[in-house]
Amino acid sequence: MTSLEAWAEPIAAWSTEHAAELIALRRDLHAHPELGRAEVRTTAKVVHVLRQAGLEPQVLPGGAGLFCDIGAGDPIIGLRADLDALPIADEKPIDVPYRSTVAGVCHACGHDVHTVVVLGAGLALARQHARTPLPGRVRLIFQPAEESTPGGALDVLAAGALDGMRRILCVHCDPRQDVGTIGLRTGPITGSSDHLHVFLSSIGGHTARPHLTGDLVYALAKIVTDVPSVLSRRVDPRAGLSLVWGRISAGGAPNVIPQHGEAEGTVRSLDAAVWEHAPDVVTDAVRAVSAAYGVKVAVEYTRGVPPVINDAESVRLLARATQALFGPGAIVEVEQSLGGEDFAWYLEKVPGALARLGVRTPGAPESPDLNHSDLHQGTFDVDERAITVGVQVLASAAVLGLA
Repeated sequence: MTSLEAWAEPIAAWSTEHAAELIALRRDLHAHPELGRAEVRTTAKVVHVLRQAGLEPQVLPGGAGLFCDIGAGDPIIGLRADLDALPIADEKPIDVPYRSTVAGVCHACGHDVHTVVVLGAGLALARQHARTPLPGRVRLIFQPAEESTPGGALDVLAAGALDGMRRILCVHCDPRQDVGTIGLRTGPITGSSDHLHVFLSSIGGHTARPHLTGDLVYALAKIVTDVPSVLSRRVDPRAGLSLVWGRISAGGAPNVIPQHGEAEGTVRSLDAAVWEHAPDVVTDAVRAVSAAYGVKVAVEYTRGVPPVINDAESVRLLARATQALFGPGAIVEVEQSLGGEDFAWYLEKVPGALARLGVRTPGAPESPDLNHSDLHQGTFDVDERAITVGVQVLASAAVLGLA
């Protein structure tokens, strides 16, 4: 038998045998969400389970997040999960037993599922490793603060958890895909995500005499509408560079030109080289558009994350594992997303891939008003059968990666 054939059956058996326990743990985490870098309870839960299995987890400085090795020697394959929840109120029906118990906080992105999937994959590998030693190490990484800027991936890197690693893999819940499917894509799969804050100022004045002052509101409107157009001519359109504004603020009276105004938005791209130069290009465009209107401009550009660019060999490992376990029909080629993911920081150091884990009940209507809504919605939930699928795919792909 091939290495995967020898390992796939016991991994599948373990995940089926312990499915109820994994679901119970996911529901416990879902009911007790914690925001970024405050995931102390969640970290303690994961540490407790790993120690019960005879493993030796190492908690990150600060008490939130951890990593843990299974096996010994080289090579090292990483499996990554994120622990944090979002500052969003849980809007599931009141009778859902695992509804968030923390006001204004819930797992609206599936990080509770990611945590349990990586934990389950590690436990399945640990049990089989006790019988047939792994030809290397699998390192489980449970990072804090994926939703924060700067993200918790940088905490993991600072702790040296990627030192000597061959490659790293992860899954992310996808409510647009049916449970039992794995979405894959080689190359860019998510976009970079940066924060742009523009401040305008002028002496202000009366709306009857805009020529005697800087017409700040008009200048702000031109920045908001024209800068994205300028960028579309300054950057290769294949890079997918996108500037979208989320907040504009200026003025308080209809006949007064205000002295101050501001706009905030996000800058996203699918191209790593474009991301590198985006701060200069965007700042130059803002200054050029505002120059004609006699206002002062200040630009605050904050780096978020680079794009996630999936390594071809890592995608092949995930595809081989998925096909061996569930057949070729379980593999779906997914679209690119401009949503940011700090898994990208790991891929700046080692090759790897992010896969989309289908969590939608087959046949369920695609509606944000129902149980299976989009990510970052208070109604978000998953078909929990996806947990065993994720466990089996990640554990099996890790075995293939060690071969």
